[in-house]
Amino acid sequence: MRRTVRPPRIVGLLCLSAIALAFGGCGSGSSDSQVTRAQAQVTAKQRALADAKTAFEQSSTAFCDAAQTYVVSLDRYGDLLNATAATVGDVRDAGQDLASPRQDATAAAEKAVEANQAVTDAENELADAQAALKQAKKGTASGSPKSGGPSSTHATAPPLVPSATVNRVKAADSQLEAAMKGVTNQTPLTRASQEFNAAAVALEMSWLRLFADAGCLTDQQQQQAEAAVRDYTTTLQQGLAQAGFYDAQVDGVYGPATVDAVKALQQAHGLPVTGALDKATEAALQAELQQVGGAAAQEAVASTAAVQQTLKLAGFWDGPVDGNWTPALTDAVKECQRQLGVDPTGTVDAATIAALEKAIASARESPSATPSESSSGSPSATTTASSTG
Repeated sequence: MRRTVRPPRIVGLLCLSAIALAFGGCGSGSSDSQVTRAQAQVTAKQRALADAKTAFEQSSTAFCDAAQTYVVSLDRYGDLLNATAATVGDVRDAGQDLASPRQDATAAAEKAVEANQAVTDAENELADAQAALKQAKKGTASGSPKSGGPSSTHATAPPLVPSATVNRVKAADSQLEAAMKGVTNQTPLTRASQEFNAAAVALEMSWLRLFADAGCLTDQQQQQAEAAVRDYTTTLQQGLAQAGFYDAQVDGVYGPATVDAVKALQQAHGLPVTGALDKATEAALQAELQQVGGAAAQEAVASTAAVQQTLKLAGFWDGPVDGNWTPALTDAVKECQRQLGVDPTGTVDAATIAALEKAIASARESPSATPSESSSGSPSATTTASSTG
């Protein structure tokens, strides 16, 4: 078999052509490979992000469940202090019931934070992959690969709840721990109960805020909770205002003014100063309201008795002077007002008092005035003024 021998020049040209074709083919294949690899990275990062979001949803649900269990434990713990605690030892040991649910809630919170960070990391990695894909496609369109890495901007993980809420929980948790450590066998039961209940209520309120801020409530539950808190706070503010501890607007918002009012009430009664309405503070508020209400009632009785006495002396009232305001007394006031020439409202208003004072002054200036009977048989204004003077 004969072998064809090509001249050296022809062989060289063929080799150069082959090399050119090889480089050309490699260049095109390289761009296509970059786009394919970049697209595969984007697809992989999309799956990773979906998995991270699923993991975050699961961790959020686990946190909400653990937080709810802990809040229920705190609430039950407060009830134990006020209903069944018999000794200081019972009060101290009861705090141990919170250890396990607290640990579970704290661990679940940490996992939720980690899962939230994982979602942000996955979003950043997907953004990088998408930037790399875009760059690879530009390289293919221009015929030459682009140099340099992705230029996407990385985002930071948003906080799951406001930092103020977290700090409030930490502070309340420290207060409960301090209260637990401060109880000894020599601590009076009443004082121990007050300390524990105050700390437990403050911690429960802070965890309820955390529970809501973390999105553990549905929209309907959130609305119901906000309405309940608003109604509760409005009633509290009204009570504090009546007792003389609150002078701000009654707006249903448990803000700094309400907290300060509760603290002032607690200080006045020698209670743990937390700003939260625990059992002992509520009892102190009720005692204040009863005292204010009793004084107001006594003042009302004295005022009514004074009206009855004045009308009796003026000849408009023949009933008892007992401090009880009756429809008959209202009629007597109206008749007196008609005689004084003022609007017969049936209440002792400013116009009535002014007319009485004027009539009294006139009577003193004319002591010899002769009383005249009215058509109804009641004394005239002059007689009334003389009698009340």
